[in-house]
Amino acid sequence: MINKNTQAHLAVFGANAIYGANYIIAKGIMPDKIMPTAFVFIRLASCTFLFWLLKLLFIKERVEKKDFFKLFLCGLFGGALNQMLFFHGINLTSPIDASIIQTATPVLVLVFSLFILKEKITLNKVLGITIAGIGAVTLILYGNNAQGNSSFLGNLLIFGNACSYGLYLVIAKTIMKKYHAITVSSWIFLIGFTISLPFNVNAFLETNFSGFTAHTVLTIGYVILFTTFFAYLFNIFALKHLAPSVTSSYVYLQPVVSFILVSILAYVFMQSEYAKDINPIKIFSCLLVAAGVYIVSKPKKVKQAKTK
Repeated sequence: MINKNTQAHLAVFGANAIYGANYIIAKGIMPDKIMPTAFVFIRLASCTFLFWLLKLLFIKERVEKKDFFKLFLCGLFGGALNQMLFFHGINLTSPIDASIIQTATPVLVLVFSLFILKEKITLNKVLGITIAGIGAVTLILYGNNAQGNSSFLGNLLIFGNACSYGLYLVIAKTIMKKYHAITVSSWIFLIGFTISLPFNVNAFLETNFSGFTAHTVLTIGYVILFTTFFAYLFNIFALKHLAPSVTSSYVYLQPVVSFILVSILAYVFMQSEYAKDINPIKIFSCLLVAAGVYIVSKPKKVKQAKTK
């Protein structure tokens, strides 16, 4: 029998593998088939329905009034803001850029944990935050002049998405042990859907659904079922058993998956626009962010007592 800790690691591994593929998959139908805001509407509405269906059928659990403010913040940062920033960002920029910028999430989680969870900050953490920050800022600024699908505004929106998601992970940790994962997810999506509704509903109503192909439907289905429903469920389950810093560290898997898929598209299927998205500056930025996060997460050596 696999213990809960191992299950949590497997869950967060699966979630980030799904996210890594999503950079390529979601971008493939925007904006030609569907606008980012309409995509967010479909994603949040569908998953709100799915999670509440599960909750009403299987999870008979009530949330205490004092916890609704935390759930509201989770819905804002982990549902509405997170989704809108991601879809608008990936619509404008390269999948490679987006996946690299997301690797700054563990550092952002560390900063938020310092203020919210009162975690201590060390010299290593300050050094790591600085190095990772330089890597992320370099990539964001480079997107303004780079070839390929890079975009300054798109990169900036993706960085905002990483900030929003990192804050969500830390806030969500404070209520994970108290409620079932489905209970938390159902409220996050309901609140997120409600907040984003005024910004997304018009784009949804103006979408030309008759122009959807089988590829469009399958892509939307992947984003709803895997990138949203299963990935959020996996992450929330993992947060019940792992620290936010551990959960967020699995974000390193995302650029690996993204690089592999972009390379396949560029060199196997000969899609030249993706070949331009792999270059030394982006690889260097990725290494800077990874180095910074490694320094932050490096375990502190415990001094052993001397024996005579």
